[in-house]
Amino acid sequence: MNTSTWIARTVSSLLPDAERKKKAESAAPPAAPDGPASSPAAGKTVPERSIAERLDATLPRKGEAMAPRTLRRTLESLKAIVDPGIGEVEGGRLAGAVIKSYAAMSPEQRRDVWLLMSERFVADPKQVKQAQARFSAAVGTPDEAAAEVLYRRATVSPRRRLLQRFSADPAGIRFLVDLRAEMLVHLKADRRLRALDVEMEYMFSTWFDTGFLELRRISWDSPASLVEKLIRYEAVHDVRGWDDMKNRLDSDRRCYAFFHPRLEGEPLIFVEVALLDHMASEVMPLLDVSAGNVDLNKVNTAIFYSISNTQAGLKGVSFGDSLIKRVVEALHDEFPRLKTYATLSPIPGLRPWLLRNAARLLELTPPKEREQLAQALQVEDLQAQHLLADLDRVHELDARSPRRKWLLRAASQYLASEWQDGKPVDAVARFHLGNGARVERINWAADLSPRGLRQSCGMMVNYLYDLKRLDKHRAALAAGTVPASRTISSQHF
Repeated sequence: MNTSTWIARTVSSLLPDAERKKKAESAAPPAAPDGPASSPAAGKTVPERSIAERLDATLPRKGEAMAPRTLRRTLESLKAIVDPGIGEVEGGRLAGAVIKSYAAMSPEQRRDVWLLMSERFVADPKQVKQAQARFSAAVGTPDEAAAEVLYRRATVSPRRRLLQRFSADPAGIRFLVDLRAEMLVHLKADRRLRALDVEMEYMFSTWFDTGFLELRRISWDSPASLVEKLIRYEAVHDVRGWDDMKNRLDSDRRCYAFFHPRLEGEPLIFVEVALLDHMASEVMPLLDVSAGNVDLNKVNTAIFYSISNTQAGLKGVSFGDSLIKRVVEALHDEFPRLKTYATLSPIPGLRPWLLRNAARLLELTPPKEREQLAQALQVEDLQAQHLLADLDRVHELDARSPRRKWLLRAASQYLASEWQDGKPVDAVARFHLGNGARVERINWAADLSPRGLRQSCGMMVNYLYDLKRLDKHRAALAAGTVPASRTISSQHF
């Protein structure tokens, strides 16, 4: 804001209301001859001011969380943290002061802080352009490497330095993870936050690299506060009290989690494992608190039946691949006789996908099978809605039912042949297949909980981790083929 603009706005704010209104009306453009002037009274919404406009303003506008003066003061506090003349210790101290101030802010005020961090801490475009030109000119010469380094430095935003200074505070990592978790909810509605989100995801992927994480076993003897967190964070099969949790930590079970040294006592991701003498085909026996323990001398199979991320703010940071590898190593050291490592996994997107695609799948169904379906359902003109009727009870169909066979084929199609943006359409499938597993078996009536029926009509899937073929399976997936057993490959449409 220049001096004359500031004086004009300040003087205007001191005028009596009537005189200020008169000056505003005289300065306003005339209304269009074919319609009324734009005004709130005419039913038109005043557009939201950008952060740049608000920083340049004198008076607040209704609905804005921070007044311009407060917004400028907050920006100066953030800039002070990354001031080149400030050392690491002092920068960390200033970051800590902002963290304390942020804790007392309203959600709307916090949004203003996010916008400041996202929009006001960008790389200097002039310096980036100059560095890019120097690098282009140096390509193929002895100066290429040095020019590349300078170009990379020019493209690093002050926003990254700001995040690094926050991380220097003892509470900084916790603060940033929680900040991003809160911000993610607003990301789709406000694209201005995208730059900050991308920067945070990049920094988190470095700070939370699995080389810095510690794998720990969680048992019933672990601190109660930690066991309580497992109950709270369990995202696959809800824990129904302390007896249920004790069952999941019993002698024939194992639970492992990754921990970060700056988030002490806070699991980042954990996996629950059942030790069995067979590949599990339903989850209810695994969750049955009255079931007896398996003889550990006879176990040959490790079933991963629940994997839960605990920190929403770490979305996009992958731990699962390394977690499963490390857990397999730990289990193999403890139980050398284990031969099979597999999951019993939900199929969370199956039923919604089926509702959208049943008509297409029916068209892919061979004529003979369509006739059998029509006879079983006692309809002359078979339609998709006949196959989709009363899905909450389809688990009651017997093994010879044509409709049950058709639904199993649909599930095989979903897991082995359906892609979206170059990846398997199912989120859980993407995770395990990306880790090198293969689709081994679909299990009917495997999860009859309300969630299981809602997600997949009660079906679950085993993903098999064949330790000798993980790389082969990843290569097949990258080439566009889902690794699957013969049964799955022959079953889909």
